[in-house]
Amino acid sequence: MELQDLGTKGFSLKAASIFKINFLSKYFMNAEECYIFTHQQNVCKYYIMKDLLLRISFSFTFLLTMYLPLTAQTSFPQDSAWIVNNYIKQEIMIPMRDGVKLFTSVYMPKDNSESHPILMSRTPYSCAPYGETSFKSFWDNHWKNYMRRNYIIIIQDVRGKWMSEGEFVDIRPFRENKKNSETDDASDTYDTIDWLINNLPYNNKRVGIMGTSYPGFYSTMAALCGHPSLVAVSPQAPVTDWFMGDDFHHNGAFFIMDAFSFYSSFGKPRLKPVKSGPSEFDFSTKDAYKFYLQAGTTKKLGQLIGDSIRFWHELIKHPDYDDWWKARNVRNFVNNIPEHTATLVVGGLFDAEDCFGAWHTYEAIEKKSKNNNRLVMGPWSHGQWSRGEGNMLGNVKFGSNTSWYYQNEIEIPFFIHHLENRANIDDLAEATIFFTGENQWRHLPEWPLKNVINTPIYFLDKEKLSWSSPKDKMSFSEYTSDPNKPVPYTEDVHFRRTTSYMTDDQRFANRRPDVLSFSSDILTSDVTIAGTVVADLVTSISTTDADFVVKIIDVFPSDFKYFSDKINESRDFEKSYPMGDYQMLVRGEIMRGRYRKSFEKPEPFEPGNFEK
Repeated sequence: MELQDLGTKGFSLKAASIFKINFLSKYFMNAEECYIFTHQQNVCKYYIMKDLLLRISFSFTFLLTMYLPLTAQTSFPQDSAWIVNNYIKQEIMIPMRDGVKLFTSVYMPKDNSESHPILMSRTPYSCAPYGETSFKSFWDNHWKNYMRRNYIIIIQDVRGKWMSEGEFVDIRPFRENKKNSETDDASDTYDTIDWLINNLPYNNKRVGIMGTSYPGFYSTMAALCGHPSLVAVSPQAPVTDWFMGDDFHHNGAFFIMDAFSFYSSFGKPRLKPVKSGPSEFDFSTKDAYKFYLQAGTTKKLGQLIGDSIRFWHELIKHPDYDDWWKARNVRNFVNNIPEHTATLVVGGLFDAEDCFGAWHTYEAIEKKSKNNNRLVMGPWSHGQWSRGEGNMLGNVKFGSNTSWYYQNEIEIPFFIHHLENRANIDDLAEATIFFTGENQWRHLPEWPLKNVINTPIYFLDKEKLSWSSPKDKMSFSEYTSDPNKPVPYTEDVHFRRTTSYMTDDQRFANRRPDVLSFSSDILTSDVTIAGTVVADLVTSISTTDADFVVKIIDVFPSDFKYFSDKINESRDFEKSYPMGDYQMLVRGEIMRGRYRKSFEKPEPFEPGNFEK
């Protein structure tokens, strides 16, 4: 069984730290307990005897590409007054080929001395505020820099959401051979672009599109539309494959908390265009662990959520990777991206929602399309590159304003180059990846890297990790998983799933008896991992199914602290978290055991037998 793509595609473990792996099973059937056995090498009838192995792709070619920063942003002070005084807002219903009209907010610069590029985002989350005298707060993020360059800014409610007409369909499948008035989200984008370039004055007939998360999905779909004016698209943390690794499923495991908390409000039907959002579900508690533990089953949650939220019930109806899911996997269709549409795929190394989407959208475009395609992965949570400084996540600090760097040295030059035919981006690397641990950007000529060596690391007795194959071929490790006391994903009590848990201190899990934890010796030299990490597990369980979780953890040195830190030794929250021996989650992933051989055709375990 492989836990593919742990997402550790760019991190370094510094010398004097410890490399650690946590292994646990989250059992979800109706049983009092579940026994898990992991073993080394040779197979025996009564015991599971095979190595539990991590294959890690190492790169030993650490030559950094020289990179000259691109200065793209003016240094004028930016505030709301400037935008309101220099822009006019219009609200327009743009007709689609089937007659449905989509609500579109258009922000036009008053400067008519030259033609302007169009930069657009399509969203199911509303282009509010509504009303032509009410402006979106662009001054709170880096969109203000595009407005300083007099870009025409377009925000559109997608079909069936908020003020747009039509029926909303989640991750609406792409139609490759549309006829006459048939539509999808690619055709809606095409029709919108066509209307804009032919009806808005002073546009230069060059269009760019970007969006994060669900708007990232609409950005990828936009790239498929083929409009000759669409020259640049940036799918950022794009929803890509909701079964394999984005948001609601990971390797067959259903992320109940994420799906229920989202769809219990977002999924409510809309009978007519509206300016206000749906009401939220009344959880009756602010303790998510308590709520979902007491709910117990997806059947009970389905009763709580009600019959009207269609997509929730579709998720339950399609537990396997069937044709319904494959039609909604946009990776299958990126071959339709034309050569003239450049793509910049962006994601966060610590994105709990759509890290998978960023890596795999880039990978699919590289394999199937002939366009100019580039990748950026930074040390961010979901969308963190477009807000804040990106210099830390949770307790972990990255040593620089990584968000500012991305905005000013990568994204803005990318759009200036393609939309204005200015800014030389020849020095912009194929893949710009932030390597945590060393806290440095690496500018790489390709991704994945060539000249890599797959290096195994083995589980040994006494909770040890080793780069050498174990001498004892008959050992195993064992623990009991109680479904009434499941391992939480984080130590604290939370209502919403946190963003910072992706770098959280893992000592809370390490101290539990239902978690196996294996550690290397203290590293005497730096270790850099730059590739997919695969966990090969051989297990025996006492029942027919289980969820398996593997975590890669960086243990900080005992005397580690950030410069000038005043350590919190009691409950003085003005002081820093104690970082000595901190167990930083670098990446973790889950897999539902019954999909170990096929995601299309699951198979139960045979209790007591070994399974890989």
